[in-house]
Amino acid sequence: MPYDPQKHHRRSVRLKGYDYTQPGVYYITICTKARQCIFGEVIDGKMQLNFLGYLAHICWLDIPNHFSRFQLDTFVIMPDHVHGLLAIVDNTPVTTQQRRVPTPEQFGQPVRGSIPTAIRSYKSAVTRFIHRFCETTEVPVWQDGFYESIIRDQEILNCKRQYIINNPQRWGDNPQKLEHQKNHPILLDLRF
Repeated sequence: MPYDPQKHHRRSVRLKGYDYTQPGVYYITICTKARQCIFGEVIDGKMQLNFLGYLAHICWLDIPNHFSRFQLDTFVIMPDHVHGLLAIVDNTPVTTQQRRVPTPEQFGQPVRGSIPTAIRSYKSAVTRFIHRFCETTEVPVWQDGFYESIIRDQEILNCKRQYIINNPQRWGDNPQKLEHQKNHPILLDLRF
């Protein structure tokens, strides 16, 4: 699909000029379309994955098989979103290393080995499995884009890990979440 500035005008949250293929740890949040709870439910502070949640979980575990420089850290599949820490490690021998000029992501031109490309691949894989399972190709699974932040020190990394681990326990603490879910149409109406 060619780039159309009238249609593809979302403002990027990516840092301008930052090389999202460079080693580091990245905190990722990906939300389902309309924040619909399709991956399971939280019971007594623990996430109980349904089959679609299991698919999302397996696809997350599979990321390093498709992106060899990626390592998984703490992550959780929640009913309507995914939180995870992805690390890009530099496993290239120092003598053969070449620092490349950052290549900005552009619509329809993914950058090999970058965080946006890996997340796009993950979302695509989960969507493909869900559409196959639900026998549909019409229903959107994810919100456009994703949230990411670059982890710059150990203290922030530890805070993000704790946030992810505690996320299921805090699930019921937000009454606005229930109100939001009541006011949005059901996109994937599945009974398990």
